[in-house]
Amino acid sequence: MRALAHGSWPSPIDAALAAAHGGQPDAVGFVGDETWWIEPRPTEGGRRTLVRRRADGGEESVLPAPWNVRSRVLEYGGHPWAGIRRAEGEPLVVFVNFADQRLYRYEPGGEPQPLTPVSPVGGGLRWAEPLLLPERGEVWCALEEFTGEGPTDVRRVIAAVPLDGSAARDRDAVRELTDGRHRFVTGVRLSPDGRRAAWLAWDHPRMPWDGTELIVAEVGEDGLLRAPRTVAGGPEESVAQVDWSTDGRLLYVSDRTGWWNLYRDHEPVCPREEEFGGPLWKLGFRWFAPLEGGLVAVVHGRGATALGVLDPETGEVVDAAGPWTEYAPTLAAHGERVVAVGAGPRSGYEVVELDARTGHARVIGAAHQDAVDPAYYPEPQSRTFTGPAGREIHAHVHPPHHPDCTAPSGELPPYVVWAHGGPTSRAPLVLDLEIAYFTSRGIGVVEVDYGGSTGHGRAYRDRLRERWGVVDVEDCAAVALALADEGAADRARLAIRGGSAGGWTAAASLVTTDVYACGTISYPVLDLAGWAAGGTHDFESRYLDTLIGPPDEVPGRYAERSPVEHADRVTVPFLLLQGLDDVICPPEQCERFLECMAGRNVPHAYLAFPGEGHGFRRAETMVRALEAELSLYAQVFALRPPGVPTLELTT
Repeated sequence: MRALAHGSWPSPIDAALAAAHGGQPDAVGFVGDETWWIEPRPTEGGRRTLVRRRADGGEESVLPAPWNVRSRVLEYGGHPWAGIRRAEGEPLVVFVNFADQRLYRYEPGGEPQPLTPVSPVGGGLRWAEPLLLPERGEVWCALEEFTGEGPTDVRRVIAAVPLDGSAARDRDAVRELTDGRHRFVTGVRLSPDGRRAAWLAWDHPRMPWDGTELIVAEVGEDGLLRAPRTVAGGPEESVAQVDWSTDGRLLYVSDRTGWWNLYRDHEPVCPREEEFGGPLWKLGFRWFAPLEGGLVAVVHGRGATALGVLDPETGEVVDAAGPWTEYAPTLAAHGERVVAVGAGPRSGYEVVELDARTGHARVIGAAHQDAVDPAYYPEPQSRTFTGPAGREIHAHVHPPHHPDCTAPSGELPPYVVWAHGGPTSRAPLVLDLEIAYFTSRGIGVVEVDYGGSTGHGRAYRDRLRERWGVVDVEDCAAVALALADEGAADRARLAIRGGSAGGWTAAASLVTTDVYACGTISYPVLDLAGWAAGGTHDFESRYLDTLIGPPDEVPGRYAERSPVEHADRVTVPFLLLQGLDDVICPPEQCERFLECMAGRNVPHAYLAFPGEGHGFRRAETMVRALEAELSLYAQVFALRPPGVPTLELTT
């Protein structure tokens, strides 16, 4: 072992390697007996391609560049494709193309053909959760349609698109199945006999994890949805997913007890203080999938998630064995086969197939391959810290780790607190080469599931109600200081970083605490009043009603907590990262903050990336951002990481 100062350890994990492994497979599904899914391509402009696993076990990217299979519904997106195997044996697939948001029909050997028109109004027409119904000659989708140029000039309905292409230039050929009475709707799930449809809906100011309505309607012979009625959910009950069992019984996940649990015909089938669902950030998230014979595949857990098979008759859950300790909210079932996306602390996300009869699970796609010696990977610990008023704070601690290096005796490591986005989300404990980029150089990372995070019940996530910018800031600070107090971190070399809502927490932390020596703030919320007054997209335009309070009732709170109103309190160096095409947290937020910082002699840098939206997807962007972040810490903490370009800080 060599004794080298923290931050100077040589590492084979460079920014390009971390960027190349950014993203994960998603939106799994079956086309006949074949498994298909979406995969990111960071080095191909950040596009997402549709991948097919052939019967012989081989994989192929179905659509070449520049096709990009990604929906912009709710801006965060939704399940963007569906497929069936026709009687003659060939697949028929429909998908959403990111560039124009049109729905396309694709058959192997041919070129994709548009099924929907382009609208010149606002953000146009957008589609998610397609359901192929060839017997009707249609594909049913959730439709988001802009009615004006403003971000909230939008309506959402469930619609039927002809498969013959007759609506490709004719909006009137799209048949609407619901009346638009609800601001938000998901795609439909049809009962096995095709006679009933179920979907979720909600309205401002609620977010889907606050309260949703489960609606059931009869499907008429004419294809109309008749007599829709709310059968579950409400303003204080979040139904996160709905489906039907193979014998036609209604299945859904509700948090009416304080935990998202599974119900069958309104009766709980496995009441536990753990989650069988989560926050519906994207249309089409799936935490359960019904199997033949009445069993149900489930993604469940408290904090971490497992893949299991639930017997609704007994309430027993049998989990799949394997190295995967975290599963994404995407599931598909075909017969007794279950396909999911799983990862663990030593492996990235990969496509996993579970045989529900035998319990055997195996990787069938996007298989993890060690790009470097796993000895350089972090060795994380999941811990529970004590915060203000004795409240529990869950976190993942990633100490500095290197197979051949250690720090000189008595030198404590710098630590970076990672605040996740959302804020109604959480940090999964999985292999992340961005974290390894720091830990393998001698810099610790701690991911904090601050109050408001999911995975720990409704009471835990409700801690943030009207306390955003307070509870999250306090919890991150409490964890950082606890690590310093126990001698695991250098109190003088603490940093904070985050993106989106995590960027807000990072900025608010620099404004309201003296815990951190610097911070990295990515595509953040910085001006609450501006963000709430038409400064973001429709989905989150009323989010602050619960995170801060109704703006007409507590206007002073919006100014009191906004970092942009208190830029004079920032005294430590910081890095701002922003995508110029971001409509969720637009560049104006960063630009106004920088105006307030002008002439204050605080070292900082602002990197803005054309073509990037909310979250970075292009490899070259991720490389630049990661190297800039490390350079910031090197300059502030007096580190000497080899081979990292110097970030120019201005005042």
